[in-house]
Amino acid sequence: MENVKADKMKRGEFLRSLGLSTSTLMAFYCLGTTMTACGSSDDDPEPNPGGGSTNGVTGTTTGNAINFTVDLTNDATKKLKTAGESIIFGDVLVAFSTANQYVALSKTCTHEGSPVGYRKAQNDIQCPTHQSEFALSGAVEKGPATSALRAYKTSLSTDGNTLTVTA
Repeated sequence: MENVKADKMKRGEFLRSLGLSTSTLMAFYCLGTTMTACGSSDDDPEPNPGGGSTNGVTGTTTGNAINFTVDLTNDATKKLKTAGESIIFGDVLVAFSTANQYVALSKTCTHEGSPVGYRKAQNDIQCPTHQSEFALSGAVEKGPATSALRAYKTSLSTDGNTLTVTA
């Protein structure tokens, strides 16, 4: 019987070994395709971005139990003190609207799961994949999406330096 040593290949190395173009690789990531069985997770993105205190965020930013705090004085997050800015933390898009209101919504379009983004000029949320548009409440303003984005509660500290987002 012959012993065979299995080498582990990182996901990125595996995809590159297939000879896929950069745009094809981006399509894999944008469509949410995961290949967790391909080996080491050393080259995987952080599963809970915004989960550590070094980037100005503490708490749970992914899953069903969203509950996190944003330190608005931290270099990584202080742009959220400027009207018209937004940052994605895990599964949540947080924006400081041009109406000086904090909103927190699911970052995933209800149509086909693409990531959405805040549009400063329109003061709304849009999915760039199929152009669905959402109000800051999460309600659909223009399809093809038919379901609202999940909205989260936001609470700003009295000194204006800490934002809490909860389910």
